[in-house]
Amino acid sequence: MNASTGGEPASTVTLFDRDPGAALKHHFGFEAFRPLQEQIVADVLAGRDLFALLPTGGGKSLCYQLPAVMRPGLTMVVSPLIALMKDQVDGLRTAGIPATFLNSSLGYADVRRRMEGLARGEYRLLYVAPERLRTPDFYERLAEWGLARIAIDEAHCISEWGHDFRPEYRTLAELRRRYPAIPIAALTATATGRVRDDVIAQLGLRAPHVYVASFDRPNLTYRVTPKLRAPEALVRFVRERERESGIVYCATRRTTEAAAGRLCAAGIPAAAYHAGLEPGTRARVQERFVRDDVRVICATIAFGMGIDKPNVRYVVHYDLPKNVEGYYQETGRAGRDGLPSDCLLFFSAGDIAKQQHFIDEKPEPERSLARAQLTQMTRFAQSGECRRRSLLAYFGETYPAGPCGACDNCLEPRARVDATTDAYKLLSCVVRAREASGFGFGLHHLVDVLLGHETDRMWRFGHDRLSTYGIGKDRPRAGWLALGNDLLRQGLLESEGAHNTLALTPEGRGVLAERRSVEVTSAPPTPARRGSTPTGGGAPKGDGSYDVTLFERLRTLRRRIADERDVPAYVIFPDTTLRAIAHDLPRTLGALRRIGGVGDKKLAEFGQAFVEAVAAYAEDAAAPTAP
Repeated sequence: MNASTGGEPASTVTLFDRDPGAALKHHFGFEAFRPLQEQIVADVLAGRDLFALLPTGGGKSLCYQLPAVMRPGLTMVVSPLIALMKDQVDGLRTAGIPATFLNSSLGYADVRRRMEGLARGEYRLLYVAPERLRTPDFYERLAEWGLARIAIDEAHCISEWGHDFRPEYRTLAELRRRYPAIPIAALTATATGRVRDDVIAQLGLRAPHVYVASFDRPNLTYRVTPKLRAPEALVRFVRERERESGIVYCATRRTTEAAAGRLCAAGIPAAAYHAGLEPGTRARVQERFVRDDVRVICATIAFGMGIDKPNVRYVVHYDLPKNVEGYYQETGRAGRDGLPSDCLLFFSAGDIAKQQHFIDEKPEPERSLARAQLTQMTRFAQSGECRRRSLLAYFGETYPAGPCGACDNCLEPRARVDATTDAYKLLSCVVRAREASGFGFGLHHLVDVLLGHETDRMWRFGHDRLSTYGIGKDRPRAGWLALGNDLLRQGLLESEGAHNTLALTPEGRGVLAERRSVEVTSAPPTPARRGSTPTGGGAPKGDGSYDVTLFERLRTLRRRIADERDVPAYVIFPDTTLRAIAHDLPRTLGALRRIGGVGDKKLAEFGQAFVEAVAAYAEDAAAPTAP
């Protein structure tokens, strides 16, 4: 049985049951915990229920993997992500930790073999999909296998208030009833306060300790650029990062195919991924991306949750996301290893209209929430404020004053321009429409009034007779929408009710009454060639110096070892470890062990090959060159 399948149990792991720090270094090769990890691990070891919200790349998995090898018994991990299960098991087994998974990708013989191993107590971790818990005798088997701990990954999926609600997760409420004495850890990378409370209630967590890490991803740079000549701009952006892996998110299947085709025509290895592909084709595309055979995936949002690839260096949103939560989670798939990475969003008013069309096709109860979420996403895209501060504010976190130094609005601040006349027109239109009809209207209808559009709603409400009808024809629709959102951010307008109708605030009424001037942020610059990360595989900004040539040699060695074992390259060592090797140039196993990510099992299996590669490179560099 191949090592990547998890079919043959690994050898027994030595328990480091008193010192989590020693266990961390022995099994995973890290000298220190990331924020909150140590406290969460301590709670799991103590048998407490807990809820942990750690951003993507924050090390959620280690919070239940480390206790699993420090204490006897089986840790069951519930995850909706079949591909991620395999990657996690590959990584654990490479580190010498016995783990396996049960899901629909396995045949009957494989399932039976793994269950027999579970019955013999040969595994420390078992990954299952939530559907497995519907199997009639599965709960009884868990008890026989010595179930000791339960971890619920992607826990936000249990809440209908979340952006990725999955009905099959509702069955997890049965776990508390079946196993009242077994501790449950719920973990996720994204959840608002409302979702957090719902998850705790749905899972029946008892007096759980709640951990909420900062949502800030300091290694990510956020940019929004007008969607002008987007196909050419995309090719240029990817070419500047030709040695790096990236994901391009698109709204439709057709767009994924077109974007991938454009990149391939430019000589860039790319592939499309969407729900319309055959399951086998999707699996092959994902596998090629994980193995670095394809550098760029152009995908719908169906792609990414099951990817544990830490060296995705950029995420591009070719189309406007539906909501801020989805945008945050998707951008979070870049730079999971903590190295500098880029997030680019192409934005146009046309994308707003497309999303509104999708919303109109939803059942009425879902439309109001979807419209509110789209409005928040639009305001983020049009904002002239710090992107990082806006994102964190959405999740209830305050970012310190001053520029973040890693978003377009802080790196290239836009000028403030006088918009007094147009602001008066829009504010007056809000007042006139409300006075004429007795209730408020949304921004899009008010912009239709200013542009003098002839619509059914215009005739129905008599708004073609308003004094503001048609007075804004000299400004494009996108400009009016941007102005409206800017006035909302400044507090001159406020959004009311489920339909986001607009009303003047006291400050807005004062501006009109006193004829005060109004300034807004200028439009963002059009796409331009830039070099936030060097082309040709050089060290990204802020990453410190390391030998790029040696790094590439080490990547080649890593790829060869990974192919021999049929696992993704990052399972052997992540890029962060290779860069540290290329910086420190360790010539002995002892020196290599001091590098982060080099645990004892990997040191024994791969260490000699890597120190020999460093030594050979040093000898080549020292050799005299021919005259």
